Amino acid sequence: MTSRGYSAGGLLAALALVAACGGSGEADSESTLTLYTCVSDTTIEPVIEQFEQDNPGISVDLFRAPTGDLNARIASDVRSGGLQADVIWACDPLTMQDYVDQGIVGGWTPDSDVPANLRTGDYVGVAILYMVTVSNNDVEPPRAWSDLTGDEYAGGVAVPDPAFAASALGALGYFAQDPDYGIEFYADLEENGAEQVSTPDDVVIGVAEGVYPAGITIANSAYAAQEGGSPIETVWPEPGAIAIYGPAALSTDAADSKPAKDFLSYIAGEDGQRLIADSGSYPAQDGVPGPTMPADAPIVFPDWASVAAEKDQLLEEHQQIFGG
Repeated sequence: MTSRGYSAGGLLAALALVAACGGSGEADSESTLTLYTCVSDTTIEPVIEQFEQDNPGISVDLFRAPTGDLNARIASDVRSGGLQADVIWACDPLTMQDYVDQGIVGGWTPDSDVPANLRTGDYVGVAILYMVTVSNNDVEPPRAWSDLTGDEYAGGVAVPDPAFAASALGALGYFAQDPDYGIEFYADLEENGAEQVSTPDDVVIGVAEGVYPAGITIANSAYAAQEGGSPIETVWPEPGAIAIYGPAALSTDAADSKPAKDFLSYIAGEDGQRLIADSGSYPAQDGVPGPTMPADAPIVFPDWASVAAEKDQLLEEHQQIFGG
């Protein structure tokens, strides 16, 4: 986290610096903020690099891990005396709301053009994941989510683990809410031979290698593999790709940290949003060009409040279907 303590010699140096600056109250010339995130390296590294270039004297300490491991790190911090991050950039609003409910993040968000449905008073959406289907070129691509339970895909649709991947939890919540699917959709998939893997990236790899005929994954992972030559096809199936927004929030212990607030303002602002898009993630702001998206692509949104109320039950039911 941003340094708040000095040795005796460091304290004298800090006081001399304040005096030289006329006691302006600005941040120290060298500041560090700690960022925890589940966002891919291909997105987060360019964002950090540009932010540090635009803000000389501020460096970003990064801890990056899948949502399940990120939760474990945060729980360990809390047990050991407090969150060690100044900013958390999560991959879904359910995970972030859990942090708010624990009192470890929230209380401030920057001014931004991010739409109201992608923000709250405690966190702001900065990127969007779209859950889509991916299929090997040896099979007919599914055109609707329900196609995945058909004979064409018997013996192996790859499904990411909602207890490990935030995007998969969002998809589980959406299907459970939709009366045309319900939790029974996962039971039908399993009965048709579907297998659970850890992450959406594992889905793409397995489908590309021919281990699975098709799977459920995130659009930017699928398109990246396609562009790299993988023999797969990406489809935004009916009734729609499932949109899961990734929010960022300020640690409550960093409420007075200017570097942390500056970083949040940057990733929620137009310059940061354009960089997020250029790095391969879908931006949260309307009007910022993003990665590949079919014209008139169908998109659906989970009811996050309902998903939050049912999350534990949904995960238990999913575990009963797939085990593990």
